[in-house]
Formats: sequence, structure tokens, C-alpha cells
Amino acid sequence: MRLGVKIISFKAVVLVLLVTVGIINGCSKKTVVFEKFEVKSGTNVAHWLSQSDRRGVEREQFFTKKDVERIASMGFDHIRLPIDEEQMWDDNGNRYEPAFQLMENSINWCAENNLKVIVDLHILRSHHFNAKEKPLWTDPAEQEKFFDLWRDLSKSLKKFPNSLVAYELMNEAVADDHESWNSLLARAFTAIRELERERTIVIGSNSWQSVETFDALRVPANDKNILLSFHFYKPFLLTHYAAEWTSLKAYKGPAHYPGVILTQQEFETLPEDIKVEVEKWVDVEFSKEILLEMWQKPINKAKALGLPLYCGEFGIISNAPKKETLLWYEDMIKLFEETDIGYANWNYKSDNFGLIYPDGTENKPLISVVVKK
Repeated sequence: MRLGVKIISFKAVVLVLLVTVGIINGCSKKTVVFEKFEVKSGTNVAHWLSQSDRRGVEREQFFTKKDVERIASMGFDHIRLPIDEEQMWDDNGNRYEPAFQLMENSINWCAENNLKVIVDLHILRSHHFNAKEKPLWTDPAEQEKFFDLWRDLSKSLKKFPNSLVAYELMNEAVADDHESWNSLLARAFTAIRELERERTIVIGSNSWQSVETFDALRVPANDKNILLSFHFYKPFLLTHYAAEWTSLKAYKGPAHYPGVILTQQEFETLPEDIKVEVEKWVDVEFSKEILLEMWQKPINKAKALGLPLYCGEFGIISNAPKKETLLWYEDMIKLFEETDIGYANWNYKSDNFGLIYPDGTENKPLISVVVKK
């Protein structure tokens, strides 16, 4: 079924910019045509400038121009590029220039390969989405520091065309109340708009950019250069099957999709300590239609505001049941296509969720589903 309004499409006349890539440092001289910033299918370049201890040569070699060429050859049209404060700046807010150079290199490589880039400020020292203490919400100095990080990023990135690079304010905000995020978002949005009037800014709702909280998101008014973003890892029993960093780490039982994910009969056979962690999944059903119903809050918000919608993260951990994994991915990709929602899978290179493994070998069954040429 196709929803009545194309959510990812811009109603305004498409602006075509002829960009001579040679004016961007490091690019070869050739003419590339970019439209107004719009993304359909992409992948997250995780564990490079974010959530990684790699530095020096090891970091340089983890993600290179060849990886960008590989992503382009797969048929994607963009990458989402997570960056962490602790990789990009020291405790005093001074740049780590090698990290900035890697970021800019990757954007130049993308320009050469007709890929767009969403630069995602993923983790702050004052805010990790799974941390118990998040000073960002209580310390005005940390809030101002957050704005300053974006002011500094703008100094580096504003030379890139608006059609090539977008800014994602922060990954998976987790505030105690929705209004704390809405207020901080508005101030960060204003800080960028004072420097760049037409840059596309990507924003999501409080509580891990979840679909459930999207109706509480307060979107800056009268600005069409906004991309609304949600993340989707449902059902968690399947997407994070036996994930070591979760309460499911000891679970080795069934996780069905589509249909009832865990039957009462299957539940009764489990050890008592495991039952406590998975009881809420008993006799709960999931299907393509149910997933779409779960997306209605972001879909309705995007429709009401006339803004494009994007799923910046989705995926299933690599050790989950293979048959169910591929069926879930197939339904997800079909839903993105039917609703005109852009997407980026989590992620490109990883032994947990990757399209390719750290040694460079491909997860071919997954790639064949996620990539639609």
C-alpha cells in the first residue's frame, strides 16, 4: 500500500546545483550534479570517528576512499557519518586536527562518488544515550559547549554545498522529559541558523529517536530545510538477540518473525532467570503491517509539517536467527519504499550489524536485501 503523500519528496521546485568538485580540497576536477539535499538509501559509517578506540594509522585504514567507492557501487546514495566529541575535540574544545581531516576527506570522497553525507554528532562527553548521568540536561555550561561544537563544525563544513552535506544535531537524545530536549534542540537549531540559513538539519524525538515519542517532538517552525529522523529496532528480542550489552545477553531461545515472536509454550521451557527478561514478549505478534502501524507518529508528524522523513538507524545483530533476520529486513525495505522514507542501515562495517565484516568479506544475503539498485 502506498500512503497518500510522498513524505520524502520536497514539494518545492528542485534546485539543481552544478558543483565543480575540484573546488573542494582533495577532489579531482570533474563536474557533479547534486539536487537539493534528499536521501533515499544509505549506510552508517560506524566505529570509525565514533564509538571506537582506533587512532592513528589504524583509524585511517579502517575507512578509506575504497570503502566510499564500495558503498557507491552497492547502489547507496549517501552515508550517515557518526562523530564523537572525544574523537574530534579535547576537553577544552580544541580540535583534533587529524580527526577533522579524516571527516573532510570522507566528504570529499563522497562528492567524487555522488554520495551525500549526514554528519551526525553521535556522543557528547556530557551525553551518552545509555548513560545514567547526563550533565547536558542540567549544566548550562555543557549546553553552551554543545552549541559551540556545532559552531566549530560549521566553520569546517560550511564550504561544502547544502546539497552535499546535512547536519544531525545529536544522536538519540535521552532527557528525563521531552520538553528539555525540545528546548535544547531549538537553541542548537538557532545557533546553526545564525551561521547557515539553508543547511538541512536532521532532528529526531526524545528517548532514542523512538517512534513512540515522535508526537512530543517540537519542530522549529517555518523552516523547510529540516529532515525528520527516527530510529527503529523493533522487536528488540530479535534485533538485539543475545546482545552482550543488554539484558538479553543470556537468551538463546526462539525469536520468530513474522508472527508471534515467542509462544507461551516456548516460554515455559526457558530457565526461570531468563523468563524474567523475556516475559513481555510472550504471544506478541509482529508483521509488516504491525511495523507500519508503529511508524504512524513520525509519519503523521512529517505529513502535517510537509517535511521529509528518514530512518537513520535500523538493523538486526548478526548472531540473530538468519531466516527471521532476512524476512524482517525485506519487510523494512518494502515499507521504506512504499512510504517514501529514506533510510540508512546500522551499519556498513562491523561484526555485529555490518553489511561487511571487519576483514572486508561481505554479508551477501543481507546486502542483497538492504541494497535496492
